[in-house]
Amino acid sequence: MKYVLVLVALLFMSCNNNDDQQTNPPVTLSENIEVYNADELENGYVLAVENGGTSSYLLNKEGFKVHEWTFEDNLGNDLEILPNGKLLGMFKAENPSFSFGGYGGIIKILNSDGSTDWEYNYSSENVIAHHDVEMLPNGNVLFIAWEKITSSEAAQAGVDTVTTDIFPEVLVEVNPNTNQIVWEWHSFDHIIQDRFNTLPNYGNVSDNPQLIDSNYNVVESGDIMHANGIDYDEEKDIIYLSVNYYHEVWVIDHSTTTAEATTNSGGNYNKGGNLLYRFGNPGAYQNTQGERLFYNNHFPNLLEGNEPGAGNLLVYVNGVDQSTVMELNMPENFSLLPNTDNEPNIVWSFTDPDFYFGRISGAVRLQNGNTLIAEGDYGFWEVTPNNEVVWKYNGQGELFWRCYGYLPDDDNITNLNLF
Repeated sequence: MKYVLVLVALLFMSCNNNDDQQTNPPVTLSENIEVYNADELENGYVLAVENGGTSSYLLNKEGFKVHEWTFEDNLGNDLEILPNGKLLGMFKAENPSFSFGGYGGIIKILNSDGSTDWEYNYSSENVIAHHDVEMLPNGNVLFIAWEKITSSEAAQAGVDTVTTDIFPEVLVEVNPNTNQIVWEWHSFDHIIQDRFNTLPNYGNVSDNPQLIDSNYNVVESGDIMHANGIDYDEEKDIIYLSVNYYHEVWVIDHSTTTAEATTNSGGNYNKGGNLLYRFGNPGAYQNTQGERLFYNNHFPNLLEGNEPGAGNLLVYVNGVDQSTVMELNMPENFSLLPNTDNEPNIVWSFTDPDFYFGRISGAVRLQNGNTLIAEGDYGFWEVTPNNEVVWKYNGQGELFWRCYGYLPDDDNITNLNLF
């Protein structure tokens, strides 16, 4: 049961030389604020990304909207403010040929006033972009997509289905200056199956953790993987991909060519497009070693630069009846071995009896070391490294995909030219 704790204001007292007491004026808080600890929270802005809505807004920590964007199209989930003050987002295409939760189809870069600067349509009879989009350091845009594999094609490849088309995951990188696709990775190029010894891709799943068991989660809808989040590590030139229905994060080599990405060789790690590393659910590749960490997961968020915990990865674990945010220590050199505990170490985590939502949601690390969390059906939490809850915003019925935190002097905010 949600608890409500309202801290209307903290009064700071000081004595002058004449022992007269002075007070600062109380802080005015919106009715959405349930916890407000001025001494411990990071006094910045929060981008509240509505789930599938036609608007998103910037909050201050007093709980008031300081700016709101309204869009022509519904979000198809992610939206973030770029350092140049523009916004990058995934939006929903009209009349898609197929759709699952989180579908998009249109990627846009918006000017700070909400007008369209660039738009790219990736929606057809056979593919559709979905969920998450990332601006790469080279200026290209990376996104997730579903591709259609017909039921007959899937069955011939050893997938245990004869009636359902399937929609495995694809990663696509496009150059906004040319609208040309410059790199692709297809999960279906890296599958294994152990049910039909006369069909392709047959092998021992547990002996091949670098490959994806195509029969781990064959469901009637055909959405067998349901990836929902990406992040890019520039230093290692790798991509973290959150795969919700496998309850894992996969690590993919971005240094390959598109041709190499279809094979098991090439790239900086000479593994081609095979998985460099995977974690969260050893059972997804029939590994009996290692403790399962995830039951559904969102937003693999690499901590970078000056962020506290740089090099670690935050993951929102939706859980069964209680959610957890985990900070995981990523190995310096990726090792993915059969019949071995391949799971990373948990270096920090947060949970609470009142903290749970079974889908969407995510967490980011703030510059003061606190962690800002979007609980999809509630709103936002800010917690310290010692797990003290110092700020809570109740969205009062709104659904949130994610949130992002910014300081007032961050380029992302100053280049918006809003204030």
